[in-house]
Amino acid sequence: MADIKKIPVDIRIVVGLVLLTGVFILIPPLSDSAIRTVLGLPMVLFLPGYALIAALFPKNDDLDGIERVALSFGLSIAVVPLIGLGLNYTPWGIRLMPILISLSIFTIGMCIIAVIRRSNLAEEEAFYVPFRQSYESLKNEFHSESRSRLDRALTIILIISILASVVTLVYVVVTPKQGEQFTEFYILGAGGMADDYPVNYTLGDSGKVIIGVVNHEYENVNYTVDIQLENQSLQTIQQVNLEHNQTWQQPVTVTPPFNGTDMKLQFLLYKNGNYTESYRDLHLWINVSEDTNE
Repeated sequence: MADIKKIPVDIRIVVGLVLLTGVFILIPPLSDSAIRTVLGLPMVLFLPGYALIAALFPKNDDLDGIERVALSFGLSIAVVPLIGLGLNYTPWGIRLMPILISLSIFTIGMCIIAVIRRSNLAEEEAFYVPFRQSYESLKNEFHSESRSRLDRALTIILIISILASVVTLVYVVVTPKQGEQFTEFYILGAGGMADDYPVNYTLGDSGKVIIGVVNHEYENVNYTVDIQLENQSLQTIQQVNLEHNQTWQQPVTVTPPFNGTDMKLQFLLYKNGNYTESYRDLHLWINVSEDTNE
């Protein structure tokens, strides 16, 4: 087994972030935290591209630091959609788990190739991120006697500004603004599609539709559905409690009690017990003929 100390620090950090992201996505108590979003962004926007660049350019003089960072973002934006496109043609499809597993395998695989290629180079030729040198340089900058108090103050202000920008970015990402409040209300045919609705009946026959409600109100809502034919109530579905972004669907059988032509079959949605006016309104025009066999 390879000595972990021989694995470059930047590669260890990338693999560690990939594994940590998986933990915060797969474990239920952690998956609800904001850290999941913070880790998910670099997992999609930076780490795959960085691992690919590390595998393609193992030498220290292949690219400078700015080029590596810029290409890491650019290649991540290119690689992730390609992986999603490939998943679209598999039985797994574009879902959270297949995407997480595919990105993890790709990123860690590129990291393994990067480690192998760097190990075949002389130590002075292999690329490495100079964490220690950067720390020592920053430390010397603060303690240098040749620097004035103004220079030190400006350096501190710059560092604080960078940290504040990062904190602000994380806050904006993990606490998105509340969008428009609305409720989706729809009816589908018996086959679950927005067509083939039962609109022609013989008196005594029944037809089936599927009623759906999706809550986008950013709060828990109690819904009531009333089905009416020519302003006469046929049946009522009461107290459908939905949380934000929760969906409810239910097949409903409609049996018209009287015959007529171009009659309005209404599906009225009421919100939180307010029955003075419907919150949403859908309708079908139906025909009911008499049973000629009688």
